Amino acid sequence: MLIPKLLRNLVSRPLTDAAPPPTPPEIVEELRARLAEAAEARLGRSLAIRQVDAGSCNGCELEVNALQNVAHDLERFGLRFVASPRHADILLVTGPLTRNMAEALMRARAATPDPCWVVALGDCAADGGVFRGSYAVLGGVEAALPVDLVIPGCPPAPEQILEGLLALIEANG
Repeated sequence: MLIPKLLRNLVSRPLTDAAPPPTPPEIVEELRARLAEAAEARLGRSLAIRQVDAGSCNGCELEVNALQNVAHDLERFGLRFVASPRHADILLVTGPLTRNMAEALMRARAATPDPCWVVALGDCAADGGVFRGSYAVLGGVEAALPVDLVIPGCPPAPEQILEGLLALIEANG
């Protein structure tokens, strides 16, 4: 019974979703121009982002990494990821706030110079998501830090992340 099923799966095509349609170039260019203008007006330079994983399943990290690939190329928008919170303008927090990461997240915020914005990326960072109620989860990021922007989704698409960051910059500009 198992052998026929295995053989059938070996010769069939994998079941995957179709690739999303590419974002039209005119929308990408408009987004890039708006981000560059807002970042220049607010900070006089490009924005530096420090991504902090507070205990996630890594779904949001995959989308954050997709921002840096050739399809989305985050740096053309004047946004870049930095290795230290001391160089960051934005703390991008993914995952629910776990007991193990609460102190580390507060230290990362304390090390980040002002003006600093805290962005909760994904449903888990917003309110604990599917992990809410677990003994190891304190809740969303707001349990430890005031949040300036919540980008919902499980996980949010790279375009949603870019639009959220742009909205944050324009609202505070």
